[in-house]
Amino acid sequence: MHRAHLPIQEWFWAAYLVSTHTPGISALPRQRQLGIGGYQNAWHLLHRLRKGMVNDNRTKISGLVEVDETHIGGPVKGKKGRGVAAGKHKSLVVGAVEVLVYTDVQGKRRERAGRLRLEPIADASGMALGAFLTHHVEGDSNVRTDGWRGYSESALEEYTHHVRVVGDPSQAPRRFPHIHRVFSNLKAWLNGTHHGVEPKHLPSYLDECVFRFNRRKTPMAAFQTVLGISAQKSPIALTELMSPESK
Repeated sequence: MHRAHLPIQEWFWAAYLVSTHTPGISALPRQRQLGIGGYQNAWHLLHRLRKGMVNDNRTKISGLVEVDETHIGGPVKGKKGRGVAAGKHKSLVVGAVEVLVYTDVQGKRRERAGRLRLEPIADASGMALGAFLTHHVEGDSNVRTDGWRGYSESALEEYTHHVRVVGDPSQAPRRFPHIHRVFSNLKAWLNGTHHGVEPKHLPSYLDECVFRFNRRKTPMAAFQTVLGISAQKSPIALTELMSPESK
């Protein structure tokens, strides 16, 4: 909000809408709602708020964790599988979601999703996947993967590794229902609400997706959290947000 031309009440209104509006909202409708002069100003506002959705001191996810990767972006001619990551407008994203196990009223074992983490990675190598796990998943957790070679012994040396081999790719959502539900909703949101995003800005949208998912049952707490985290962040100029280095 530092040196912004918007009145403080407009910032609060924008923070409330972006944190509680379930499907999210893109810059153009937000510009119309708040009467902001110029699309770029609305875009800048939203990206500033997205920076306020990541607590730098947040705890790692833990317990039973489901991990997989997906490709974000348009189709790549002549490529398939993990090879499509070579496309100019393609991004490889790795996700990890806690799997909470409980017993229903009939005494049956059930699972539901807990907290989520998402991050773009350069490739699905053991080094990249291992770095993601170290950064986001508590040691000694039970990590469930599809057996891809990137999930090597060195990448998962701090964890108990549970492999669920997926022969037919169409069966992946059944073997890994929680993270694939996240991926499906993420792609629908990026394509439906934002009509796609550039790879350099994708990390900010992933942050928003994680924020929304982790607070999906407490929208008012989400609003308070955005304001609380934003107050601890340093001001970000528009030129920083627009540069490739800022992603």
